[in-house]
Amino acid sequence: MADPIDFSTPDPSVRELLATHPDLSLDAHDGLLFEQVPLETIAHHVGTPCWVMSSGTLRKRAARLLGAMEAAGLSVSAHFAVKANDHLAVLRILSECELGADVVSGGELLRARKVGIPASKIVFSGVGKTDVELRLALEERIAQINVESVEELEIISALASGMDREINIVLRVNPDVDAKTHAKITTGVAGNKFGIPYDEALPLYRRARELPGVKAVGYAVHIGSQILTVAPYRAAYARIAELVRATRAEGLAVSVVDCGGGLGICYRDEGEGSPDAWAGAIRAELGDLDVRLAIEPGRWIAAPAGVLLASVVLRKAVTGGASFLVLNAAMNDLLRPSLYDAWHGIVPLSARDAMGKPEVVSVVGPVCESGDTFAQARLLPHLQRGAHVAILDTGAYGAVMSSTYNARPLAAEVLVDGHTWSVIRPRQTVEELWGNERFPDGSEEAA
Repeated sequence: MADPIDFSTPDPSVRELLATHPDLSLDAHDGLLFEQVPLETIAHHVGTPCWVMSSGTLRKRAARLLGAMEAAGLSVSAHFAVKANDHLAVLRILSECELGADVVSGGELLRARKVGIPASKIVFSGVGKTDVELRLALEERIAQINVESVEELEIISALASGMDREINIVLRVNPDVDAKTHAKITTGVAGNKFGIPYDEALPLYRRARELPGVKAVGYAVHIGSQILTVAPYRAAYARIAELVRATRAEGLAVSVVDCGGGLGICYRDEGEGSPDAWAGAIRAELGDLDVRLAIEPGRWIAAPAGVLLASVVLRKAVTGGASFLVLNAAMNDLLRPSLYDAWHGIVPLSARDAMGKPEVVSVVGPVCESGDTFAQARLLPHLQRGAHVAILDTGAYGAVMSSTYNARPLAAEVLVDGHTWSVIRPRQTVEELWGNERFPDGSEEAA
């Protein structure tokens, strides 16, 4: 497993970051624009912290990914990984782009159905599906359930039989392939909680064909997230291809291979995972199997489509060290830096601030945890109290992972589309934090 990246290159400048984010631009008068909307306008009217998603970026990246598959001669069923961003407005846009949904909970399944994604375009993944969630999947007649264990297979069979239903199941295989990504987002090596050990997959597939209520149709594999090279994909897909051939050699039909997702983006200067290269890997290893192919993109589509706006609360000087910039956004808003040591670009909204003299600072939030840190010893333009910044690439695993820790209300969410913008989730009020809480005597207020 790879450790967090130890960057040896200098931090990219504002200009260098914007060069890798084509839907962001810096105007001398209006400052940082997302599509054609000045982000200062949103910060002024909506306040900070505030999430901003770009409709245009979502559409462009979905089209580019599907186009890469088509150019490679692949007929692929694409299911957006709802765990990356489950906002209804985002899901509706991607549904209009012809993407289905990859869900990992009953709540995500219902969100997908709420925006009109057909049940026939929904796959259900995850290691701990409850009986209630499985019954929901059966009632909705979704496309397939990705089965993670022999125990889960038997539960699904029993539930489906009891409901007089039959559902397509795909066995998720753990191929023991290291994606060389962060240890907390790798999912395809031995010892991970995900998937069925490779050597046990064919015997279980054989068993599945005998069980009532389930129809075994193929195999799935997902080896992790933020994958930047195709070598791990090719290694995993080659193992799945061997498994498909071995299964067919026993006279068992295989009609589906779910290729998972995990394609990475450029957060800093590491380069971006290539949809064309990913499509090439799928074609090279699986293209001759005569199966229906599926993919589960999430981060690659949604992450660059979002930013988190924040304000500088104060500068805290440190004798003999880098000053702290304390933001009004925190780890309860954006957890990734605290959880994964993730690197996110930080760009001032003001053109004047963006062109300021660089200095080394640490950027932190106000939550009472030392881990509430967005950047350590980061080279940034000099920023004063009240300055506004955008934290980049937060459209995936950003707002969806937020909490109300330290009694901090959930931030507002805004969607931009060309020259227009609209609030798609109002800022939570402090009173709403305890709106559904009760005292033991049933009263809503203290005596």
